Amino acid sequence: MRSVTYSMNVSLDGYIVGPNGDFNWTAPDEKVFRSWIDEIREVGVHLLGRRLYETMLYWETADEDPSLDDSKLEWAGLWNPLPKVVFSNTLSAVQGSARLASGSLAEEVERLRAEPGEGDIAIGGATLAAEAAASDLIDEYRARVYPVLVGGGIPFFPQHERQVDLELVETRIFDSGVVYLRYRVSH
Repeated sequence: MRSVTYSMNVSLDGYIVGPNGDFNWTAPDEKVFRSWIDEIREVGVHLLGRRLYETMLYWETADEDPSLDDSKLEWAGLWNPLPKVVFSNTLSAVQGSARLASGSLAEEVERLRAEPGEGDIAIGGATLAAEAAASDLIDEYRARVYPVLVGGGIPFFPQHERQVDLELVETRIFDSGVVYLRYRVSH
């Protein structure tokens, strides 16, 4: 069965964006960016909330930017054809290889797990991940922890009123001080 993963950049104090919606502190160095490229190769479909979908729209035309380096072109080449499911109550249409969700998050995950296909089911966006976590849909949490305290904003981890036990699968420390943590949910 395909795993559901939640992977985002996060500040040391636990936020994916700061209090003003800013995430410029997540600009990755080449090695961190390469880790994102390696990870996206393992994804078969990406589930996104509206805000993350709108942020990632940049990549739909990024390959037209002559100043883009090879790694960013490689990312665009992997991201653009990747099937995406967007969860939104306000969007009426999406672009590229994306489609609007036709059911609830749990229904979409169940459908995707039942379909033949390879690669993880990745979830992006804290609001969508909180819903997935509340429904026990997440199999792995992956965090790239940046050495910065932003003081508030949107938290990486959904607020649960229950304990979720995790098993450490992998750690990696980058020269920039970013620490990659990969945890599997213990069942």
